[in-house]
Amino acid sequence: MFDPKILKENPEIAKKACQLKNVDIDIDRGHKLSLRRPEIIQELEHLRAEKNKVSEQIAMKKKNKEDAAEMIDAMKKIGPQIKKLEQELFEVETEFNSILISIPNLPHESVQEGGEEANIEISTNGKKPEFSFAPKPHWELAENLDILDQPRAAKLSGSGFALYKGLGAKLERALFSYFIDLHTSEHGYTEWFTPFLVNRRAMTGTGQLPKMEEDMYCTDKGDDLFLIPTAEVSLTNIHNNEILEQELPLKYTAYSACFRREAGAAGKDTRGIIRIHQFNKVEMVNFCHPDKSYEELERLRATAEKVLQNLGLHYRVLQLATGDISFAAAKCYDLEVWAPGIDRYLEVSSCSNFGDFQARRANIKFRDENGKPQFCHTLNGSGLACPRAWVAVVENYQQEDGSIVVPEVLRPYMGTDMIINN
Repeated sequence: MFDPKILKENPEIAKKACQLKNVDIDIDRGHKLSLRRPEIIQELEHLRAEKNKVSEQIAMKKKNKEDAAEMIDAMKKIGPQIKKLEQELFEVETEFNSILISIPNLPHESVQEGGEEANIEISTNGKKPEFSFAPKPHWELAENLDILDQPRAAKLSGSGFALYKGLGAKLERALFSYFIDLHTSEHGYTEWFTPFLVNRRAMTGTGQLPKMEEDMYCTDKGDDLFLIPTAEVSLTNIHNNEILEQELPLKYTAYSACFRREAGAAGKDTRGIIRIHQFNKVEMVNFCHPDKSYEELERLRATAEKVLQNLGLHYRVLQLATGDISFAAAKCYDLEVWAPGIDRYLEVSSCSNFGDFQARRANIKFRDENGKPQFCHTLNGSGLACPRAWVAVVENYQQEDGSIVVPEVLRPYMGTDMIINN
């Protein structure tokens, strides 16, 4: 959540955050409400104190059998005034909180301004594979190998869903199993297995709501539960409304299915499994000291890169511009893996530092060196998203006869070194 103190004392910073992230919010109105709220509270405290004082005086007069009619009349006037101010306070706080929760996080000063066109390629790793034949897209390879059945997926769920088969399903399982094992055995992460349904508070805590509600899947039976778009939501909210007593950083990872309507991406990437509504992903979430969060971001990015390096895949790293990072992020790197069959890069991981933005929304604190509770910083990164990693493996390791070589690190999980058409 945007810091309400900043909105009150320096609303221009809030305006800057909105301008950089192309969000239209009435910051001036929010600023006025932030000033009016303490005025109402002060007036209420004065009237309530006056009411208590008069009540004591009335009780004393009655005890002494004195006339208290004048004081009772005064009391009758105070009551409606208090009620009116309480209603105004409710309305002011409701409107103020609605504005506050809609203000995006301010991008870090190191992030370049602009939209997607301003994203910077900061590094590449490995070389694009060279083929002695024209590489095929994954959907052709998968159909010939009988490892992906999209027509039946559409029969089951409609467009935008995947139905893996045989060694295709085993490859998907191998990917997320390997990712989890790598992060827990080599990168110091604690594994969790979280619910796939969370409440509105959890979704609001990490910043998906209210801005992206149209992209989320929500139950309609009155329980107001959401299918998670990423395990970031459930992992981060494990500690909502808590003061962390453990030594920071805390590093959590989880596999989950992820669910997104992709309402704003209608008609994009309709072939294959590049953009689907349900997909598997391994997520990494860090809770850290505010002074260390940008060091941790670089470490988190290196962890995600290690997965791609171990898979032997060519990729690039982009630093996203202010208009392309998410609502909640202060700084973000995208890792994009090369897919030769479709001749393009595919985002397979986003690594973000949220500063104290999510911690404020979810009320997650730690104790500083003086024992005082402070908001921690949170980070998250995909480690990795499975469908596009699946695509990259299939397209990069394809052979001229249509078979797929299994990357060495996945062979213990696959039980084979080749995917061939039986």
